[in-house]
Amino acid sequence: MEKQPLAETAVNQIEKVFGKYPGYRRAHARGDVYEGIFSANGSASDFTIAPHFQHGEVKALVRFSHSSPDPTWTDIMSPVKGMAVQFRLPEGAVANIVGVNSPIFMAKTPEVFTEMLTIIKSFKNGKPRVLDLAQLVAKYPESRAAIDILGKMHAPASFATGRYHAIHAFYFIDAQENKRPIKYEWEPEAGVETLSLTGAVSLSIEYYKADLEDRLVRGPVAFQLNVVFGEEEDPTDDPTQEWPAERKKLTIGRLMITGKAENAESTIFDPTAVTEGIECSEDRILNFRKDAYSVSYDRRTNGM
Repeated sequence: MEKQPLAETAVNQIEKVFGKYPGYRRAHARGDVYEGIFSANGSASDFTIAPHFQHGEVKALVRFSHSSPDPTWTDIMSPVKGMAVQFRLPEGAVANIVGVNSPIFMAKTPEVFTEMLTIIKSFKNGKPRVLDLAQLVAKYPESRAAIDILGKMHAPASFATGRYHAIHAFYFIDAQENKRPIKYEWEPEAGVETLSLTGAVSLSIEYYKADLEDRLVRGPVAFQLNVVFGEEEDPTDDPTQEWPAERKKLTIGRLMITGKAENAESTIFDPTAVTEGIECSEDRILNFRKDAYSVSYDRRTNGM
């Protein structure tokens, strides 16, 4: 039997663990897309020639989501929440930033991620069993930090109060073709607020959606976009490692989310979709995601 491409194998394994849900994404299955405006303040122009990070405004699509591949999970069963942003550039071009409310990922390579899926079967019932987490740490010690975060994580009180990290490193490229490693971070203007365990147990399956839409009736929901600048010793190929907290951070713009987007759920928020002035890092998980998203898209648009 011919060996399947790794992305196909990973998606197959996700379906085996969590089940098949025709028409849904294979990760972050349940979510909604909103319209917004991103205003760049011009402070990034010394570091990148990316058009949407020069001074000015561009339209954006924003998808908030729950991390589970199973769309029937209640909101609190997915403590990891997602915020994917697509910048709508001239002539139909796009650039994406895909973030979650965890600063790191649990696997360094696509092979390890796919193998881990064979161990974490208890994830299908919500928060994983301690025994399963212990197995993961024993077999993949580089994943300890992410597993510790997952084990202690509290969900944000609202999509509007999460701090979202793009996890992967990218490079900014300036007009002189100098490259600097960076990471993205969305900071909520409403402040970071998480739920206590007692406050979370009574949440309905559509609490986060209703809460966000209630906020939008009162006015835009806003986030600041920060970039964190890496130093020479900071890994750019390993999403299981955080950069030191003292690294330079620069606010380069503001995102205002204004309302629900119509007919936008088919949008692909591929994190490798970048533009001139931005380059993907050597991170294998980052570059693997393009193929995995493509497999997921093909299946859900074909009713699989």
